[in-house]
Amino acid sequence: MSAKSRNASSDALERVNKRIGQARGSFKNVVNIPVLVASVALIAYGALVIWTASLSISAASFSRHLLGVGLGAILALFCWSRDWRGLSGLSTALLVLDLAIIFSPYIPGLSYNAKGMTGWIEIPGIHLTFQPVELAKIVTVFLVGGLGAQYNGHIDSVRDYVKLCGMLAVPFCAVVAAGDLGSGLVVFCSGALIIMMSGPKKEWVLSTIAVLIGLVALLLAADSVVDSIVGHDTLIKQYQMNRLLVFLDPSSDTTGAAYNLQQSMIAVGSGGFFGKGIGAATQAAEGFLPEAHTDFVFALLSEEFGFAGAMVLLALYALLIFSTIRIAYRSDSQFLRLVAVGIVGIWLFQILENIGMCIGLMPITGIPLPFISFGSSSMLMQMANVGIVQSIWRCRAKAS
Repeated sequence: MSAKSRNASSDALERVNKRIGQARGSFKNVVNIPVLVASVALIAYGALVIWTASLSISAASFSRHLLGVGLGAILALFCWSRDWRGLSGLSTALLVLDLAIIFSPYIPGLSYNAKGMTGWIEIPGIHLTFQPVELAKIVTVFLVGGLGAQYNGHIDSVRDYVKLCGMLAVPFCAVVAAGDLGSGLVVFCSGALIIMMSGPKKEWVLSTIAVLIGLVALLLAADSVVDSIVGHDTLIKQYQMNRLLVFLDPSSDTTGAAYNLQQSMIAVGSGGFFGKGIGAATQAAEGFLPEAHTDFVFALLSEEFGFAGAMVLLALYALLIFSTIRIAYRSDSQFLRLVAVGIVGIWLFQILENIGMCIGLMPITGIPLPFISFGSSSMLMQMANVGIVQSIWRCRAKAS
């Protein structure tokens, strides 16, 4: 080969390599690789766990789980393609929308009763059910994020701080009034994290925490008195009180409320370091562990894959959360930054609460484990959150 031909070949190869490098750079500019890897790995891990659950639990329909993943992927792509900064000035509309979503299960013709609870809607015509409170969590993040962004990272007056807290209290109280305390806590914690990142003074936050502790203590003290006067549960449902008492002292259980916790801890402990293997989770297979594919899916995962499998799960969660925090830090938009923080709050609280209740460190609630628990509503919204985070990454350099 002549020198001229070699030079031509070298130039062509250099152009190809340059185009590949540009393509890689363009891809990294619109898609955050760590978030993508973590979310895909979590979805795949969850699919494996639900498939193993479907081998012995009839309610754990693997095909339905895959349908939720497929619809979630479409929703994630839609959320990724949007520029969400336009919502920052629509606080009133978002508040109205939030309340409409929260109370939509009580609209005649939409309401769907599942396991004795009215918290779902059935989409007319296609007979698909959906839990609207999962969508309300995201809408609340946009609502509080838009309000907090108005202060540009520094809240100057107590009045503004109290106003911001009051706006968060509206969807929180609405969710609790609708009968879902667990989801209400998710709404509260994600919104509270946004407020703390909006720039209030430290003493205001500490004072708020003290007031909340006092209100909770007062509520617990007044609950039995109010119930005895009106003749039925009003402030706190009896099953919720039983769960709290069991968490504080499992030996005090007289209603069987500690059974779920005991079976969950047996499942987690029996997994050992490497687990019993796929399909060998006897606690779930033999029916001892209730809701093994939903509320107590971490116990199922730990029994099958052991301590090592649980550590892999936590590592993936850590990658997802810290990568999202990094995206929030790099965004030039205060609104998008606070939205990313709120999404971190949703993930972090649900992870800590679900895993904590499975090992006796948190009270038992019906909060799903993100990307792992069976349930299309949760999967759709978790994947939507991933799409929103990717959109924030894509728009980080355009933000004003």
